[in-house]
Amino acid sequence: MNKAFCTEHVINNKHLKQFLLTCFLLAASVLLAQSNYTRYVNPFVGTGGHGHTFPGATTPFAMVQLSPDTRIDGSWDGCSGYHYSDSIIYGFSHTHLSGTGCSDYGDINFMPTFVSKPVKPITTEGKLFYTFDRKTESASPGYYTVTLNNGIKVELSASTRTGIQKYTYKRTGYAWITLDLNHRDQLLEGLITESDKQTYSGFRRSRAWAENQLVYFYTRISKAADARYIVKDSSGNYRLHLGYWVRAGESILVKTALSSVDETGARQNMEAEINHWDFAKVKAQAKLSWEKELGRIKVFGGSLTEKQNFYTALYHCMIHPNTMNDADGRYRGRDKQVHTAAGYNYYTVFSLWDTYRALHPLLNIIDKNRSFDFMMTFKAQFEQSGRLPMWELWGNETNCMIGFHSVSVILDAFAKGVIDKTMLKLLYPAVLSEAMNNRAGLDKFREKGYLSIEDESESVSKTLEYSYDMWCASEIAGFCGEQEDADSMRVYADAWRNVYNVRSGFMTPRSNGDWIKDFDPRQVNNHFTEANAWQYRFAVQHNYQAVSVDTALSRMFNMSSVTTGREQSDISGLIGQYAHGNEPSHHFAYLFSNPDSAAKYVRHISRQFYKPVPDGLCGNEDCGQMSAWYVFSALGFYPVTPGTSTLQFGHMLFDSAQISDGNSLIRVHKRKLHGFSDAGLYSPSMEFDLNDARANGYIFFGHGVHKNRLAEHASTRLPAPLIASSAQVFTDSLQIEIMPNDKGETTAIRFRINDSDSASGGNVYEAGRKLIIYENTILKAAGIDAGGRSGFGAYAAFYKRPNLYSIQIKNPYNKQYSAGGPDGLLDGLQGGVDWRKGLWQGYQGQEFECVVDMQQSKRVDSVHIGFLQDQRSWIFFPDQVYLYGSNDSIHFEEIDMGDYPNRDSSSAVLRSEMTFRGNSQTYRYLKIRATPYGKLPAWHPGAGGEAFIFVDEIEIR
Repeated sequence: MNKAFCTEHVINNKHLKQFLLTCFLLAASVLLAQSNYTRYVNPFVGTGGHGHTFPGATTPFAMVQLSPDTRIDGSWDGCSGYHYSDSIIYGFSHTHLSGTGCSDYGDINFMPTFVSKPVKPITTEGKLFYTFDRKTESASPGYYTVTLNNGIKVELSASTRTGIQKYTYKRTGYAWITLDLNHRDQLLEGLITESDKQTYSGFRRSRAWAENQLVYFYTRISKAADARYIVKDSSGNYRLHLGYWVRAGESILVKTALSSVDETGARQNMEAEINHWDFAKVKAQAKLSWEKELGRIKVFGGSLTEKQNFYTALYHCMIHPNTMNDADGRYRGRDKQVHTAAGYNYYTVFSLWDTYRALHPLLNIIDKNRSFDFMMTFKAQFEQSGRLPMWELWGNETNCMIGFHSVSVILDAFAKGVIDKTMLKLLYPAVLSEAMNNRAGLDKFREKGYLSIEDESESVSKTLEYSYDMWCASEIAGFCGEQEDADSMRVYADAWRNVYNVRSGFMTPRSNGDWIKDFDPRQVNNHFTEANAWQYRFAVQHNYQAVSVDTALSRMFNMSSVTTGREQSDISGLIGQYAHGNEPSHHFAYLFSNPDSAAKYVRHISRQFYKPVPDGLCGNEDCGQMSAWYVFSALGFYPVTPGTSTLQFGHMLFDSAQISDGNSLIRVHKRKLHGFSDAGLYSPSMEFDLNDARANGYIFFGHGVHKNRLAEHASTRLPAPLIASSAQVFTDSLQIEIMPNDKGETTAIRFRINDSDSASGGNVYEAGRKLIIYENTILKAAGIDAGGRSGFGAYAAFYKRPNLYSIQIKNPYNKQYSAGGPDGLLDGLQGGVDWRKGLWQGYQGQEFECVVDMQQSKRVDSVHIGFLQDQRSWIFFPDQVYLYGSNDSIHFEEIDMGDYPNRDSSSAVLRSEMTFRGNSQTYRYLKIRATPYGKLPAWHPGAGGEAFIFVDEIEIR
């Protein structure tokens, strides 16, 4: 081949590439000018208040979220690493969570510093930080910038797996760039190695919310360093310090790619995504990626504020879940082994208790391809770990929140055409496994059909959500042709009836077969998940018409917003007892039988709790759920029952909208509601083009209940009857009464005493009759309907008191943690590590002191006192415990004392008994005094607050 010809060909080809690139960028700029949805997005929304978002640079569903960290203490409002009220930045790290209630991420943290002349870098174990002027800070999708008070302008942008930083120096002098692996959460191990003067790599393994998070990185720097130090401190942490002589106006760029697999994967990610040093190009490409995704929904009309709210919300819906596989498809799975995603992308961060409600139904409509990848991810996670995700984070199951809502996401994907029946059948073994697992009381739920407070904390919420999840699993089984499984699981879809008090209309906690005493629907307690009874009153999403009453809904929205019980930061955005700041209430406004009423409250919520300012969200963003509510509601409808093809009408903000998943198109038009005094209320009118109708013929948007495959099966199983008594522990004898909990459906009740068989069968209970027991008794009862079918069984256990001691308690215990009153410390019922069940007494900021009267003087061989430690919940073992004896209850002598060892930041929940031996003396009265730990330590997220003492059973032998 002629050499000259070859050279000319290369030159021409290079020019052609430049010409094509210019044409592409020109066309993109024209398209951008026509759409420019990113101009409506404000990444600072939710960074103030309790939104817990971050403002930094990321691209849709990306592995990298490059953002400043203003908080590194793991505090409630520091979950994302950033809060708008702060004025100090500790660095710029590459991973962040959007709107969660627990702290994690903040991996691979860089900080630029500046000095007037060369000095050795700071190598102490202290943290670097700088203040900044808020006026220099700005952000847009894919871009963030701020100027630190050291004169360095920092700019951030990113691709899917790679972040790029640009440091521009105001003055001539000496600059340091520090990479600190010991940042935010607990560093377990790390390593930094140098390949050349511009290239560094390593890994970081840490523990926080995720118990074992392993992140590899590969970093390239645009300028070779004049000085380089890799420092290992006393804790084994690695820091990289790079020194440069810089001129005024000079910029240094830092590129960092991540991988869950290895350093090679990180390097290949960088080479595949940012193989150049053109920061402006990365920024432009990031913006284009957001324009493409935000353009899936085009809205027309509406005010500027409404468009800002809408596209900012849509932006927040596209941050999580995050891509976890490398550019070559490899990823580290749930089994900590390396796998390859063939033909799809593997994702992480599934906040399913939140996002099953609206985020996933939204993505199942507007992003079917990505949602299909979520289903492939679910399948892979089950194959690797035997579990579908619950709240999965970077290959770790956090076991956070309740339910097994992955089955809802799967059913919704099928209902909305994301997966077909073949794929559904491949996922069915995972669905069945989740429905049949024994975690978090699900085994007891299947046995009884409900959970009582003795079974599990948050028993009402778990009963309701298991009921919904079982309905989802039953639907999936039916579609897969597994009719026997479908029928078996369908029974539990009615389990919500067991905690529904037909007299009060509230979902009510059950205790030992009966309702709890002194029920207050406004009380926030451990029987509900981040809510009270009002906020779970209409939570039966698969059968909401059975409990939805317009008058009760109106009362809820119009009553006082005051709650009782404990403080719960998640309960926010209150309208009456409706709490928009947390998820259980999100569908309530759509439950009115009159769509005009629904539209009224939806509009009020949309305007009251969504604003384009930092403190513009009324609660946690929760990985997109809070924003998905707004996106749906602004379009005029909402998925009240995820897993179906039905959306309920509400109030449409815009004149019209176009919704596209890339293949089909849905058009939505505003229509005025008639017969309502407020002329500003509008409902959507749906219009489908032929392609959409052909592709998604079974998707129905309308007002009313969609007839699902099994929806024709009405609730036929009777709820469990009530087993009522004055106490669970008695002295001599106890009277018990059994009553139905329905509206006349029960024709008879049968019961068994101390029988291992089920509640059905046995003796017929005579209405109004009272059973009398004298010994420890297990009682089971079930109602019988007119067709002779047995309902759910009620279960109760009664115990004869092991002693006749009395007790006096000096200091008042927290009413939320009473153990049933003072006698609860002597009743023989021992609390376990799940303190939320109610068998512990809690004392905060004060010591515990009690006097036990044994009714007669006697020799005491030993005294055993149970204490609890759950440091994450502010519960610490006491500092010291003392035992005293007396025969007159006035003059006490010390018998013994003990203390607990020094504490660390362990997250383990522990029950420990303090055991004292007698001193051969006889006493009638025993005094027990426990001094509190005191102020929470500096390493604790609640540092400075008062610790609890939790005490349980006192056993005297």
